[in-house]
Amino acid sequence: MAPPVTERGLKSVVWRKIKTAVFDDCRKEGEWKIMLLDEFTTKLLSSCCKMTDLLEEGITVIENIYKNREPVRQMKALYFISPTSKSVDCFLRDFGSKRENKYKAAYIYFTDFCPDSLFNKIKASCSKSIRRCKEINISFIPHESQVYTLDVPDAFYYCYSPDPSNASRKEAVMEAMAEQIVTVCATLDENPGVRYKSKPLDNASKLAQLVEKKLEDYYKMDEKGLVKGKTHSQLLIIDRGFDPVSTVLHELTFQAMAYDLLPIENDTYKYRTDGKDKEAVLEEDDDLWVRVRHRHIALVLEEIPKLMKEISSTKKATEGKTSLSALTQLMKKMPHFRKQMTKQVVHLNLAEDCMNKFKLNIEKLCKTEQDLALGTDAEGQRVKDSMLVLLPVLLNKNHDNCDKIRAVLLYIFGINGTTEENLDRLIHNVKIEDDSDMIRNWSHLGVPIVPPSQQAKPVRKDRSAEETFQLSRWTPFIKDIMERHCYEGQWPGCHLETSSIPRAERFSYHCRPSNKERQI
Repeated sequence: MAPPVTERGLKSVVWRKIKTAVFDDCRKEGEWKIMLLDEFTTKLLSSCCKMTDLLEEGITVIENIYKNREPVRQMKALYFISPTSKSVDCFLRDFGSKRENKYKAAYIYFTDFCPDSLFNKIKASCSKSIRRCKEINISFIPHESQVYTLDVPDAFYYCYSPDPSNASRKEAVMEAMAEQIVTVCATLDENPGVRYKSKPLDNASKLAQLVEKKLEDYYKMDEKGLVKGKTHSQLLIIDRGFDPVSTVLHELTFQAMAYDLLPIENDTYKYRTDGKDKEAVLEEDDDLWVRVRHRHIALVLEEIPKLMKEISSTKKATEGKTSLSALTQLMKKMPHFRKQMTKQVVHLNLAEDCMNKFKLNIEKLCKTEQDLALGTDAEGQRVKDSMLVLLPVLLNKNHDNCDKIRAVLLYIFGINGTTEENLDRLIHNVKIEDDSDMIRNWSHLGVPIVPPSQQAKPVRKDRSAEETFQLSRWTPFIKDIMERHCYEGQWPGCHLETSSIPRAERFSYHCRPSNKERQI
């Protein structure tokens, strides 16, 4: 079985809901089923359970709904799919006629509301083959115990594209994202107050209005319009342009640093130890990774000697200083401790790789970035001329173009925009003409690039008395916002609008109760 909620947070909450709404719903003692997944539900299940969990739920085979498959007419099939034309059409091909059906019968569970056009298409084609058809309202992917993604890779492009022809696509994308966000709230059994940042663009306000309407619709109890009361939680919708600095700075917490500096793809870290190339998946089941991933690299480095000492003292196999090569030899001698020690060696390698990159080029760059972002140096003295801080980075041949562009952006953010002449001079002198759109396109996010903004920069909370690392002095704006709404002490410059929907507009959407069964 999957670990309890306390161990995996959101991942476990999602798995428990899927288990109850899908597997328990169609369970028959001693009956095995084939499970069909599309691209989205494959990611969803992979994020919150393992194959052993599915075997315990009576799933013998998992198939890709898009691929051609041999019929297994003696078995029933469980379809867990997203309500899209592509997935529905693939399902219909499996049940073209009674003689050609690939499976004995079908149980269909949609991640979200199935449009009437698709539902009627199913109903007209193969209603006799369907034992159950439900919408379970889980249309997001839990990435970590407290992190989720909507998995809409083209949303950023359409939401910020300056091309007017993309307006209709933008509306469709935002509508879909609002639906997905509501399924997050439903999964957590929350009806939050919706708050948003109204400037510099209206993306956050538009999405907030959509989410608020759909929350009203989702929690409507009956035809009289009774609505579940608001819970104490707050849903904050922040536009990307609200805090561009945090996305550009080199972050020195362990996970962010590793993903920024090392070639980690699909959460897979490749490393070399004992002369061999190896791979490790950085996942939620790795207790050590979960414990240290959000800590500053300086704190992680303090734990490395402790881990080495722990391994050494536990087995009394070495004395004095323990190296990575010595730990590898220990693993060979003690197979029963191999799994435990492998995780520790992985993170020792990961930390060492991060620090090698950091010492090579990033350390000095981080000091410059912090000075540009904050407008003050490590001693708290105001930076009088940001260009003098920027120039050493631009003239350093050891920094690649990407790092130089990051520094240029921080310079522009710090002075609240620049002139066309100054920007052209920077681009030309640094020889980044081919990549200049990486700078100019920030204007589409509402960030002042050219011309300078006439509006004053928001006032930040005074954090001068807080202890921090010199190369990590910047605090993301979102922390100011969250603290303001968690505590009574408030300060100017952190205003969030409250979503306000006229009563007459609140119930214009089709009611979709949780785990609604559609009658075939």
